[in-house]
Amino acid sequence: MTELVTKDMIAEYEAFLESHPEGHFAQSSLWAKQKPAWRWKAIVCRDEKGQIKGAISFLIRRMPIVRRNMMYACRGPVCALDDKATFAELMEASKALAKEEKAYVIKIDPDVPSSNASFASMLEEQGFRTRDTGKNFEAIQPKYVFRLYLNGRSEEEVMAGFHQKWRYNIRVAVKKGVEIRLCGKEMVPEFARIMIETGLRDNFATRPPEYFSAMLDNLGDKCRLYMAFHEGKPIAGTLAILYGDKVWYLYGASSNEHRNLMPNYLLQWSMMQWAIENNCRVYDFRGVSGDISEDNPHYGLYRFKKGFGGDFTEFVGEYDFVQNKMVYYIAEKGSLLYKSLAAKLYRIKNRKG
Repeated sequence: MTELVTKDMIAEYEAFLESHPEGHFAQSSLWAKQKPAWRWKAIVCRDEKGQIKGAISFLIRRMPIVRRNMMYACRGPVCALDDKATFAELMEASKALAKEEKAYVIKIDPDVPSSNASFASMLEEQGFRTRDTGKNFEAIQPKYVFRLYLNGRSEEEVMAGFHQKWRYNIRVAVKKGVEIRLCGKEMVPEFARIMIETGLRDNFATRPPEYFSAMLDNLGDKCRLYMAFHEGKPIAGTLAILYGDKVWYLYGASSNEHRNLMPNYLLQWSMMQWAIENNCRVYDFRGVSGDISEDNPHYGLYRFKKGFGGDFTEFVGEYDFVQNKMVYYIAEKGSLLYKSLAAKLYRIKNRKG
């Protein structure tokens, strides 16, 4: 039995997500608050006793030009990955919702490793088709990540799994006087400024300060802003989210100066300590490139995250269930052009600034 989540069911829904091993913050109603331009709807599937056994939530938005809705289930669904019956019920209910919303596509990118061929087969049996989003960061969410499985280990045991140079760099940061502080919204302008500096250096677009401030408000104590200081000056920062039994490293920024002080290594260790304190099972470093050759411009990011001893993980990727092929084609082409133009305008604006 499936049903749409109502306001009086939110607490039950959130409790299910946080307790489920496949739970993800992006499926939470809290994360939906971070996306005010989108509407949020969630579906749950119940067992014979009335308990939730599966769920999927969607961000829904009317897309420009085509003037039809897109339904996007970021890192959904949440259910036992081998439960075909529950999965099928959730997908059928999702298709019915798509018709009601006049959506031209249902887009999902499950938090499921590509090695799980049976899950990919379930998607294909339901009419979903995979998209080749490339090996870098072309997809909505990273297809390739590093994950460190903590599994009840102590701080000493976790650090023992780091490359020895990484352990040394953490000690260097401490020895040279780098101080990590938990900060509130008062430090968001500095964090956003350093993010712009990082984005221009590494060629990616960043969010405005208001986005980061809203994240601290919307997620409350599930979100932390860590800032690294040296002699009272902020030199780097990170934003992390704790949800269920996982911590995600979501955003990171470092100034062009003082990189020799190794603040990024100490910041990572501070976030891992948060995960260990909360008995988390997973610390997720988020995205890296799937092309791990040394001549790839993103190789440095891969190498940095790899040194902490995590597992390189490839997800099954983005899958689309297309309701209207013509609208889908126009929307996809328009989206690519928009992203390209927006990235160029962002670089021009911030380089002038």
